[in-house]
Amino acid sequence: MRVMVSGGSGFLGSHLCEELLRRGDSVYCLDNFSSGRKANIARLLRRPGFHCVPCDITEPFRFPGTVDAVAHLASPASPADYHRHPLETLAVGSRGTENMLRLAESRGARFVLASTSEVYGDPAVHPQGEDYWGHVNPIGPRSVYDEAKRFAEALSMAYRRSHGVDTGIVRIFNTYGPRMRPHDGRVVSSFIRQALQEEPLTIFGDGSQTRSFCYVDDLVRGLIAMLDSAEPGPINLGNPEEHTVREVAELVAGITGSSGELRFLPLPVDDPVRRRPVITRAREELGWQPRVPLEEGLRHTVDWFAAETRARVRAPERAVAAGPS
Repeated sequence: MRVMVSGGSGFLGSHLCEELLRRGDSVYCLDNFSSGRKANIARLLRRPGFHCVPCDITEPFRFPGTVDAVAHLASPASPADYHRHPLETLAVGSRGTENMLRLAESRGARFVLASTSEVYGDPAVHPQGEDYWGHVNPIGPRSVYDEAKRFAEALSMAYRRSHGVDTGIVRIFNTYGPRMRPHDGRVVSSFIRQALQEEPLTIFGDGSQTRSFCYVDDLVRGLIAMLDSAEPGPINLGNPEEHTVREVAELVAGITGSSGELRFLPLPVDDPVRRRPVITRAREELGWQPRVPLEEGLRHTVDWFAAETRARVRAPERAVAAGPS
């Protein structure tokens, strides 16, 4: 297939691009690199079939040729990013989504929206199935992300009903793995960075709040299954195993061999207390479920972070050794 991936240089987008290339698809990565990293796709640039198209999808753009599928992942996704870029987050969820839907409509392409478990807010129903409408504060500090994704879902369904676009919606729960940014503010990346630097691991609240963590390779399998299907969704993609935040901190400390000292800070406004997906639809409609246990995935992620840290340390050393020309 010829697949457009908006946000293709991001953590999740770069893994999706890589897997699509591996199976023989042609991939066009659309990104303005506001939260993605060029380093994530550097080695893909040498691969046949991969094309990087720098652009801002919130602005009108033209793309020549056929398109078989559109994976719309573009959006700031970590609290640090969407708090820093609130208007841009709303713009990519609204104008950006409509521009990608128009592209899919004009080419008769399959369109898959990467939505989020944040549409459930701080859920009053546990665990969360796709028929739950959510418990979201529409004017709180997290609303720029939550409501952008809720609007994107509504827009996708409107294009499906009114224009016959082949749309699908996946709601992605906490995902982790290599290529996460060390300072993106997410639980796993923060704990690993702090542990490797022998800093206290920062926990917001008392650590009893729960999350469900899905390794990135598993999540990408689910995204590709959705691209290959005709399912409209929404379909939850996430790991149904539930862990407390404190549990994850202690696991990371054990894997890295850090002292495991914990620092507790106040819980942010509207931070969800419990989050766990019901994945019955994913199993039945996509034949998908996660395979990688949390500890195994964390070990892979720690190894990647450690290697990145060593590479950053070696780079200045090489520069000093080279000296002035």
